[in-house]
Amino acid sequence: MTDGSDTQRASALRSIDLPSPVLDPTLSLYEAVAQRHTTRDISETPLPLAQLSNLLWVAYGVNRTSGPFGAAGRTAASASNSQEIDLYVALHDGAYLYDAELHRLNPVNPDDVRSGAMNQRQGVPSKAPVQLIYVVDLHRLTHTIGYEEPGLHDPEVQKSYYFVDTGLIAGNVYLFAAASGLACWFHNCDKAALTKSLALRPEQHVLFAQSVGQPEAVL
Repeated sequence: MTDGSDTQRASALRSIDLPSPVLDPTLSLYEAVAQRHTTRDISETPLPLAQLSNLLWVAYGVNRTSGPFGAAGRTAASASNSQEIDLYVALHDGAYLYDAELHRLNPVNPDDVRSGAMNQRQGVPSKAPVQLIYVVDLHRLTHTIGYEEPGLHDPEVQKSYYFVDTGLIAGNVYLFAAASGLACWFHNCDKAALTKSLALRPEQHVLFAQSVGQPEAVL
């Protein structure tokens, strides 16, 4: 958990109101699927705010105000529309939590925590300007309106749901990256470091991370 000084520093960060996503009908789904691939060599060049906005909306934004079980619908499905995956966004100026309903980034930590989004045992550094960090909130999963669905009381079934739900979001990110000419890499991460730096609650667990940015130029 963060101490008082960390809380004060985090409060110095401002929320980032993202511009409205701009849907480009010229992007071909079929071309994006054909070009989808993992690229580990990612440039440190920051993404424009408009592009970051589009990325986050495609990943896990609100695409309809009325979805299953009385909650807004998202671009990625979740078990009984529990929306149990929190999408944290690590940038060079700090870490944020994506608020899909307000399409805004809320400040969490003023430090650059992107290194924690990498698995140190892989020995592969990442200069990616955006690290998406997938965190499951088990409380939200077990207290969804549809919690009486058979199997949701079983921890192993819960695990299968939140892993699948994470994959659905990550798949959206991959397709957006392919359609936008961006590099993308879904990978493991330093879960202990991120749990501390994001000040997660006991019922929240870091799952995976995903690097996004411009592809590194080949000399």
